[in-house]
Amino acid sequence: MEQLIAIIEKGQPFFNAIARNKYLKAIRDGFISVIPIIIFSSIFCLVASVPNIWGFYWPDDINNALWKCYNYSMGILAIACAATTAKHFADAQNRDLPKNNQINFISCMCAAIIGFLLLSSDTIATDAASGFNTTYFGSKGLLTAFIAAFVTGIIYKFFIKRNITVKMPEQVPPNISQTFKDIIPFSVCITVFWVFDIAFRAAFGFCFAQGVIQVFQPLFTAADGYIGLAVIYGAMSLFWFVGVHGPSIVEPAIAAALVANMTDNLAAFQAGQHASAVLTQGAQYFVVCMGGTGATLVLVFMFCFLAKSQEMRAVGKAAIVPVCFAVNEPLLFAAPIVLNPVFFVPFVFAPIANIWILKIFIDFLGMNGFMYTLPWTVPGPIGTIMGLGFQPLAFVMLALILVVDFVLYYPFFRAYDAQKCAEEAEISQEELAAKNAEKAAKLNDAFQGKADAKSVAAGAAAEAVKADAPAASAAPATEATATSDLNGKRVLVLCQGGGTSGLLANALAKAAKERGINLETAAEAYGNHVDMLPDFDLVVLAPQAASYLADLQKDCERVGNKCVACRGKQYIELSQNGDKSLAFVSEQLSK
Repeated sequence: MEQLIAIIEKGQPFFNAIARNKYLKAIRDGFISVIPIIIFSSIFCLVASVPNIWGFYWPDDINNALWKCYNYSMGILAIACAATTAKHFADAQNRDLPKNNQINFISCMCAAIIGFLLLSSDTIATDAASGFNTTYFGSKGLLTAFIAAFVTGIIYKFFIKRNITVKMPEQVPPNISQTFKDIIPFSVCITVFWVFDIAFRAAFGFCFAQGVIQVFQPLFTAADGYIGLAVIYGAMSLFWFVGVHGPSIVEPAIAAALVANMTDNLAAFQAGQHASAVLTQGAQYFVVCMGGTGATLVLVFMFCFLAKSQEMRAVGKAAIVPVCFAVNEPLLFAAPIVLNPVFFVPFVFAPIANIWILKIFIDFLGMNGFMYTLPWTVPGPIGTIMGLGFQPLAFVMLALILVVDFVLYYPFFRAYDAQKCAEEAEISQEELAAKNAEKAAKLNDAFQGKADAKSVAAGAAAEAVKADAPAASAAPATEATATSDLNGKRVLVLCQGGGTSGLLANALAKAAKERGINLETAAEAYGNHVDMLPDFDLVVLAPQAASYLADLQKDCERVGNKCVACRGKQYIELSQNGDKSLAFVSEQLSK
């Protein structure tokens, strides 16, 4: 097992490079930006459809009003995604351009929307009126939306980097100059899309969006099989196990399928057919990641209530509330689970077992798949029942999944508990504290010494777990460190989805308020931070986002603020100790 983990760990720099790929990041960040559309529309979908299970049907006028809101939000998902993906891709392109010669992301968004419309819509004309065919404006057009965004960003960078623009005299106001600066790249983008659309339709007789669906449909079908599901969600857990945020690598490849399958399920259900798609957003949120990546909901309850080890009980008590809301980093880094050979097998295979159970219920027992999307922070059992529309079989499936997860994790949990109890029996608390302090000092020397920013970003999370640095030594500054210099300062905490970052941001805000310090904090998902940076003095990266440190440094250099990446146990300690979190921020700002 140790050899296997060592082999996997050697590939961590490669995995980090994939996670930092600007195309994958643009898809992920652009998709995250439109999640409110999916969740909002699903609320109306739930209200309109769920009562049908008990034989209640809304009057036609109310039913039409509910579905109108759904269609006018979910129905333009791809249009919105073309814009948001173009925006994030433009932000990534701007890192390679001079500060005084940047891509105008608003112009880029507009060009991407128009390009998407050219590639995906057909004109409908009658004697009375004319309009657009909206078939591919929703989830079916997501792949085309991504392509339109990337083509737009590449064209804009080509012209802006070479300064091939309409130049205005210095006396012209900057906002007017920017308008003329965008004319050439904007015009080229629209012309390219227009010519390509004409050529494609002439060659194949249908729009590009339809062609993309036909090409990728076999892949979507294969991904929805037992092997495809195992590869997708096994890989997601495997990446997380070595300290790389798995969803950042896997999700961009399946994002379009997750939403499209959910939409297909709903359409099939409304037509009285079997909603048979398994690979959906709801399945990933609430079945595969019940409690977080690795399906750790059951495990945290074991830590909290079944562990004999004092350390494991303490970790369980601290992590149980976040894990119930799908924020499982406190457990992953404090237990630790990441890079811990004991938990390798259940962490990778519990999610696979969960999604296979869901597929068995759908394929053989006739249960409908997920049709409704809820926020990912909804507790897994609740999200499963609601996302499956309160089907009776959903309750049976949920109970089975919890039992299977318990059976998978329990032997490994017991082995780890015995190991920890033996360690606690062999060493006194004072010796244990001294040993941990020595290990933490070595880790800090290695982390803050001669290593450059790039190597630190690639190995930060994994090194923290391997060294098993305790919370007590997370911040080199002491609690007595003066924090009066924090008055008027602003700190932004970033993680992958905006959940874990809230732990530290809230801890800082609470500690500052108790001590009468005027410190402003905020939490956000990495990727949504670019426009926020000028408003903050320090940016803190959570451990699962540490691989983005090099890119974040470029962003911060542009606006003149500071940034730092945290290690695993260090971040957990700072989230739980107000004095140390304030001291840590004070030290970073004073550098």
